[in-house]
Amino acid sequence: MTRVLVINGHPDPRPQRLCAALADAYRDGAARGGHDVRRLDVGDLDFPLLRDADAFVAEPPPDIVAAQDAIAWAQHVVIILPLWHGGAPALLKGFVEQVFRYGFALTAEIKHWPPGMLGGRSARLVVTMGMPGVIYRWIFGAFGIRSIERSVLRMAGFGPVRRSLLGAVGPGSAAGMIRRLHDLGLRAG
Repeated sequence: MTRVLVINGHPDPRPQRLCAALADAYRDGAARGGHDVRRLDVGDLDFPLLRDADAFVAEPPPDIVAAQDAIAWAQHVVIILPLWHGGAPALLKGFVEQVFRYGFALTAEIKHWPPGMLGGRSARLVVTMGMPGVIYRWIFGAFGIRSIERSVLRMAGFGPVRRSLLGAVGPGSAAGMIRRLHDLGLRAG
């Protein structure tokens, strides 16, 4: 049994959103697979954006502390997000900046590289987009997602970090994507 945290990174927490349906499917699959699962919806959280270095080292707000506790509990973290302007939505970026701070995800004393404090965990990024995933990966280089993958998750100690690029989102594609996420959840992959 794996402890799994599913993070719906869409800023709009309404259940009608594809990201919410994908989070439900992964959670349901993981529960059916015998895993212990929790879910967090970034759009439901209350936190300010960080505006200076002092805020980055200050005590985080309660919703961020709760998110950090959930990540510390998890062995596998799944972040589901829509691609907006080539990267993560601003609210998700703000959430990442709040959560992955010194003292929780990173040590300020760099004795080894990377300076991560969250080793022993794996992660999967699930990204929905209108364009075909292969175009985002090969033509655009998936830079907006690689920044979270490498500069946040791997730097914090996560490994392996995998990604699922779900492209060509449209009215006829949701059912297959939901099945795919359910199957990934079954094996906590």
